[in-house]
Amino acid sequence: MMSRHSKGGPGRDVRDGIRLSLASCCILMAMQGVALAEGGPRIGVLEENDSLYSDSDRHYTQGLRLSALGGELAPQGWGSRPFDLIGTVLPIFPSGASAQSRRYAVFLGQSLFTPENTARKFPDSTDRPYAGWLYLGVSLLQESGGTMLENLELAVGVVGPLALGKLSQNDFHQFIGARPARGWGQEIHNEPGLVLTYERLWRIGLLGDRGNGVEIIPQLGATLGNVFIYGSAGGLLRWGRNLQADYGGGRIRPALSGTDYFNVDHLDGRLGYSLFAGAQGRAIGHNIFMDGSAFHRDPSVEKKDFVMDLQAGVSLFWSDDVQMTFGVVRRTREYRGQPRPDVFGTASIAFSL
Repeated sequence: MMSRHSKGGPGRDVRDGIRLSLASCCILMAMQGVALAEGGPRIGVLEENDSLYSDSDRHYTQGLRLSALGGELAPQGWGSRPFDLIGTVLPIFPSGASAQSRRYAVFLGQSLFTPENTARKFPDSTDRPYAGWLYLGVSLLQESGGTMLENLELAVGVVGPLALGKLSQNDFHQFIGARPARGWGQEIHNEPGLVLTYERLWRIGLLGDRGNGVEIIPQLGATLGNVFIYGSAGGLLRWGRNLQADYGGGRIRPALSGTDYFNVDHLDGRLGYSLFAGAQGRAIGHNIFMDGSAFHRDPSVEKKDFVMDLQAGVSLFWSDDVQMTFGVVRRTREYRGQPRPDVFGTASIAFSL
């Protein structure tokens, strides 16, 4: 059944702008906190879009993520205390690990989802519904021995009209002279969102040494919340130089991600590059963007219980001054009746201030 929303008018636009401004202030204050750590921050801008490689707007059509990675924390400093506290109640973040490195990252993002036919004011009920997701969050990152990375991540935000999906897509379409998406009035309702994720990545060298050669990075993770519930497993195969600086490029969740982590101390020379290919499978219990809100009668489709991503790309960096990563992702069908898998591109740049 299609949702109905009353027309908001200028007052609602003002309220939405205030909310977005408050969210932006929160993330900027968090970035200032990250900058207090030694050596930070490292700023990242990540764009994912189905139009990067094809002229399309459908399903997962747009994702933008801004992040700031802090410098390494002092082992006995106040910044390490949350890691130690969590490690006393959960079997993660072991203290005293060999060559241990701890960092924080903060991030702000927006993801947009649409049906395939965006010209219809009342979308096809068998197609994926309109939805937006605006969020901010924090990651606790710990590398141990240069061979294992843990990431505990909390994101909070809002799903629905308050996520400003219609504003983001249609204003941009107006700017480039493209046809607007007409069905945003039928998107899923507003609902506060919370996503808690833990993932662990391992670095296994196959050829070469000191991060120059070939390596594989297996990954396991779990995500809980009212936006997503899923377990994931995957791996990334990389060939290049100075691979030990990171664990692959960042991605917008759900995805196979190397996180925002980057450690300049592992570099042998300033130049680094990699060619990569990987895959991740996800067993899905809940996806609000297809299941709809838990509190409203939203449009929905019958989601697939298992989804797989295949990805490949290239990354190039010069020390921690600047890094660029480009990739392509093929995502298997996410709901029953979806005519074909989706393909979208990723592009990111990261630099230190």
